[in-house]
Amino acid sequence: MAITEPVDAALSLSLRERFSRGWVAATVILLGLMAGCLFAGDASAGNGKSAINTIGSKGVAIRGYDPVAYFRAGGPVKGKAQYALEHSGATWHFSSAENRALFAADPDKYTPAYGGYCAYGVAKGGLYKIEPDAWSIRNGRLYLNFDRSVQAKWSKAPDKYVVTADRKWPGLVAK
Repeated sequence: MAITEPVDAALSLSLRERFSRGWVAATVILLGLMAGCLFAGDASAGNGKSAINTIGSKGVAIRGYDPVAYFRAGGPVKGKAQYALEHSGATWHFSSAENRALFAADPDKYTPAYGGYCAYGVAKGGLYKIEPDAWSIRNGRLYLNFDRSVQAKWSKAPDKYVVTADRKWPGLVAK
């Protein structure tokens, strides 16, 4: 027995080290996948990025909120599937048939800047989810943000962020 003890101890240590490394690697991979799900757009475009924000809503733009309502009702209104419209590779929900018709007649007017991704995030070089109640309309354009704290940062220098985001946007969806 004395002869096999050092071999068994070495083998056990080796297996423990390998298991520990494997566990760490699996954890890192899992965290990477979770971050990718949270911060990347749905892969509906051929390049893996969608020009329209459907994060967390299975192909429905801007979490199912009516983009026209921001202009007409003065804030976010949850859309309804019965007033859905397909546009730019995503399904858009509207709170009324009238809002759907307005969008269909002039989608460029009502589609949020940067496809509905967080405007501040685009300025910083990424595609991020939004919270529908973190929004602003500037120069006739709807801008959405990650949350209210990010919107507060955005609102300190929106013109600067728009210039930066406008420059970065094409490259973000082309990657």
